[in-house]
Amino acid sequence: MKFLFDDESFSFETLRTAGFAAYGGADLGEVLTTARHIGEGDEASWHQAWKATAPRTAKIGEQALASGHRVSAREALLRASNYFRTAGAFLLENPATDPEMTLLSAGQSNTFAAAVALFDTPAQAVSIPYEGATLPGYLFLVDDTGGQRPTIIYNSGYDSTREESYFAIAAAALRRGYNVLAFDGPGQGAALREQKLVMRPDWEAVITPVVDYALTRAEIAANKIVLFGYSLGGFLVARAAAFEHRVAALILDDGIYDFHAAFAGSLPRFIGSWIEDGRDDIAVPVLTMLAAANTQVRWGLRNGMWVFGAASFADLILRVRAYTLDGIAHQIVAPTLIMDPREQPVPQGPATTGREGPRRRLCHPGHADRKRGGRRAHPRGRAGAGPPDYVRLAGHYPHRVIGNEQGGPSGVGQDRIDRQRAGNARTVAVDRASPTAVGRRAAELLR
Repeated sequence: MKFLFDDESFSFETLRTAGFAAYGGADLGEVLTTARHIGEGDEASWHQAWKATAPRTAKIGEQALASGHRVSAREALLRASNYFRTAGAFLLENPATDPEMTLLSAGQSNTFAAAVALFDTPAQAVSIPYEGATLPGYLFLVDDTGGQRPTIIYNSGYDSTREESYFAIAAAALRRGYNVLAFDGPGQGAALREQKLVMRPDWEAVITPVVDYALTRAEIAANKIVLFGYSLGGFLVARAAAFEHRVAALILDDGIYDFHAAFAGSLPRFIGSWIEDGRDDIAVPVLTMLAAANTQVRWGLRNGMWVFGAASFADLILRVRAYTLDGIAHQIVAPTLIMDPREQPVPQGPATTGREGPRRRLCHPGHADRKRGGRRAHPRGRAGAGPPDYVRLAGHYPHRVIGNEQGGPSGVGQDRIDRQRAGNARTVAVDRASPTAVGRRAAELLR
């Protein structure tokens, strides 16, 4: 679907930002006003327009706080945090060393931290021990009683951050009685921008320390920890769950089986052949031409070089070969819910669940190594679900997997839900899903 822009990437990123209005991350009027100052596909005007909106909104929050208006201050500061993130969306020519990216990242972090200090529910900045260092995170708590509650561990993706987690899942989770532990892993957020940690394929080496940390917290019920993977995080937590079996459930938004196949499938096949043959001398110039002509290709390649620590576009495509669930997906034993949009603005190639296709989605853990993939969930049961839909849907589904929401699930209605078993793996597949229907059946997975 197109939203304010014909350019696919500009449309998606604008929709992503606007979609967070559901939980205080944007104001539609501010989004529309900002978009009017952005030229179609013009990355420089994108940066300048959002760079103007973000500090202006932050100033509104600061002035409100100075006047003693805590709620207004909190709301403005949350929006500003999201706008700072948006301003840097296409600032990817030299992001690791660009002082402007550093400035925008600090703006996102500082305004969010200021907003957190004004929350009605406890929220703590935390440091998670990780290989002699720490990973930055936030622990959002339902209340300050110290009582144990089910907890969602939020794992971001290709370009998301721990601050973004509040809009994507935490605000909804808190309302439903769930804590949320969000963190920036290698290749993500502050871990990438400040600590220079790049992405790694063995994500269990990341998730296991996060689970270890979660188990040290008295507020977290040890037997009710859910992993939630957002965007590329869907692949990352699936990979981790093949080895880390202490989690009660797994939510993939969405399920990516082979990221390299997805990436390569979005490019002409001959480029992949050149790269495999070591012909970077011709592959890189062609990739550079493609990037110059297409915003989405340019964004994917540039951001990927930063995230994965690649030396060139060709090196990036070689590095992501390790990001596959081939041969290990059958080791996932946790009940798993896959949220799989039929239209997704990420590299994916032809939509297919078979091995013959360049993007095989993880659809059924127990069937993942068979020739044909299993079922997957299509929220709303149709193509076109965008970020606003997913923010709203994410606010319902994960909190029903354990079946512990206040009041409990009731009524299935006309929705069709299939529950399948394959070995120890259990997956809920949903067509035309409603939160109520998902609640009744998904809650059964932990029985």
